[in-house]
Amino acid sequence: MIKKLENTQTIQIEKEVSRLREATGATTSGSVLTLVILADPGHSSAAREAAVRASHEHPCRIIVHVANDPEAEDRLDAELEIGGEAGASELIVLEGWGRAAVPTESLISGLLLPDSPIVAWWPHSVPENPAEHSVGKIAQRRITDSARQADPMPTLAKLSDNYVAGDTDLAWIRLTLWRIQLAAMLDQLPYSPVKRVVVSGSSKSPSVVLLGAWLGHKLQAKVSLSTTSAERGLYRVVLEREDGDIVIDRPGHNIATVSSPDTPDQQIALPVRTLAECLAEELRRLDPDEVYGEVMTEALPAGNIVVDLSENDTFDEGIEFTEVFDA
Repeated sequence: MIKKLENTQTIQIEKEVSRLREATGATTSGSVLTLVILADPGHSSAAREAAVRASHEHPCRIIVHVANDPEAEDRLDAELEIGGEAGASELIVLEGWGRAAVPTESLISGLLLPDSPIVAWWPHSVPENPAEHSVGKIAQRRITDSARQADPMPTLAKLSDNYVAGDTDLAWIRLTLWRIQLAAMLDQLPYSPVKRVVVSGSSKSPSVVLLGAWLGHKLQAKVSLSTTSAERGLYRVVLEREDGDIVIDRPGHNIATVSSPDTPDQQIALPVRTLAECLAEELRRLDPDEVYGEVMTEALPAGNIVVDLSENDTFDEGIEFTEVFDA
């Protein structure tokens, strides 16, 4: 059920949500958290769709705030959706102008679920310090996406400088399948020191930097990033060991070839993950991601990474790589 409200207030919105819930037969909310999405105008649809899909695994109240012209006359419009295409969620989309264009705790506090965790997500613009943002201060988890920035690397550096427990970035979450596979391979093979780590991918992908930093920190090895200007993200990792290299090479979107000493090459599924899948993984845990925190506070500031620009790599014919941030 969908309801639109024009030039409204949060108290009216909450009353209408309760009325819609009763009309659909859901007298109580089954939501386990409140997800607050702080979106840019014209860029909220993908985040909204991903949140609704993730809500099937994590029932939640989704509040999407779209920041319109702050110089316009004060106005707050809302679109409410309960059930139906909203999945296992209550969806509240706020369109703000003037003072309502600035997402603050006072603006959304009346819409937050009582006694439930709050997760703040900036799908595009990344604040200077998420933990000091008005909404970030009341959130248990703060999700950013450095890869969506025009210049991701300075954004990643600022996130590292201002890291507070509870922060995370989707560029890190996109690495989960790579990290699992690399850890499994190292566990299966006899121990041999890793002399150097080489991570290949786009020069625009912060996931390449984060994976290199994590591997170098954990393995106490030198790290080289072999970057390319090609419009794609992470595609190869090489662990140079004394008894032979471990290589994971994914030339396309889904299948990677794994090579290791004294064993035949094998192909594994290593798909590029969707935005909804990454968000759903992040919502599974509301405690701080300690490994990410270690990477941001120790591995990245160490700066033990060498970056080389490589234009020699070739990729599968006919495959389009339109999103360099996908790991």
